Amino acid sequence: MKILHIIPTANPSYGGPVEGIFRSCAALAVRYHQHQVVTLDHPSDPWVKDSPIPIIPLGTLPHDIRQRRKRLPWVHYGYTPKLIHWLKEHAPEHDVVVVNGLWNFATAAARWSLLSSNVRYFVYTHGMLDPWFRRTSPVKTFFKQVSWLFNEGPLLAGAAGVLFTCEEERMLAHNSFWPYRAKEVVVGYGTADVTGDKQTQIESFRTQLPALGSRKFLLFLSRIHPKKGCDLLIEAFANVVSDMPDLDLVMAGPDQIGWAEQLKAHAASLGLDERIHWPGMLNGDQKWGAFHGSEAFILPSHQENFGIVVVEALACSKPVLITKKVNIWREIADSGAGLIASDDQNGINSLLESFAKLSPTERRDMAAAARATFCQHFDINENIEKFIATVGSERKRAVSIDHAMHAR
Repeated sequence: MKILHIIPTANPSYGGPVEGIFRSCAALAVRYHQHQVVTLDHPSDPWVKDSPIPIIPLGTLPHDIRQRRKRLPWVHYGYTPKLIHWLKEHAPEHDVVVVNGLWNFATAAARWSLLSSNVRYFVYTHGMLDPWFRRTSPVKTFFKQVSWLFNEGPLLAGAAGVLFTCEEERMLAHNSFWPYRAKEVVVGYGTADVTGDKQTQIESFRTQLPALGSRKFLLFLSRIHPKKGCDLLIEAFANVVSDMPDLDLVMAGPDQIGWAEQLKAHAASLGLDERIHWPGMLNGDQKWGAFHGSEAFILPSHQENFGIVVVEALACSKPVLITKKVNIWREIADSGAGLIASDDQNGINSLLESFAKLSPTERRDMAAAARATFCQHFDINENIEKFIATVGSERKRAVSIDHAMHAR
């Protein structure tokens, strides 16, 4: 098959959707499927050149200019009208088109170019229909409902399938926007297994963060954002720090909204400035070294569609400490690969307190369960087969219908 992915950006800081495309395209390539990725990025954006797969960047403004003008609605939305023309010309050259994400101009361009065409397309919502957003951003929700009526709603209704990463995400989507019409398919999600030399990666990470030295640590690796529960984690760490004198906390990830300085100041006021470390965004060996070198991974998120970083921790045989707002929490709980709690202060306190009380044997058993859970549920080489079967079966059905019509 020849597959086209549409996504607003290939910037790694965009999170799981980008990482998922990178990993799935690599898995598709070894199965002799072709793929293209079109984005709203500018050709000069650094991640375009550094991307592990070819990117077709159609944006008109470089990243630094977009950042300075991001308060302008059309800049924030990614207004790029030439994407519509590009899709009308090139989308029919592909067997399948996959639209990744909602609420941006890439989605609007897909709606305008695909809905009235004969192109078979699918939509990955990537958790963007979670009702959590309605509760936390009622004003944005009003405007999203208006957009839904004219853009996202018709796009989903006309899709050959709306793809969900897990059953929890599919059920939550029903409480999103009205009217909701979709041919739902749970296809799973995952990432590639970790590669490289473990010790080299750990050394690369610790060299980049000399203040940590050889101390043990818990790892948070995600965006520094209120949605991720960073403030709850710092408070919880302060509450249990005396019970874990040999354990530091690493808060790794990009600070997209300028919140990190406030969090650092609060940590210092709690006497934790030497126990919490802020390396920024980690990539490559440094990222994998952080996973391998940690005692456990923690993500106290208020909303997490899937959590690629959680799966990456599992691949590295690390127990995961997460909330019930991470949509794959049931798989984690059922397999004993980590600890689960509510996404409030008491819940995050309990995660750290419960982990501190685990015996060495219990931690080893949990680490083994983490690796087994990754292999059973989240290895991309397993999940990509279901994706291929889903979009491939639709393609075969379409070919059969075309043949029948020609026979008439």
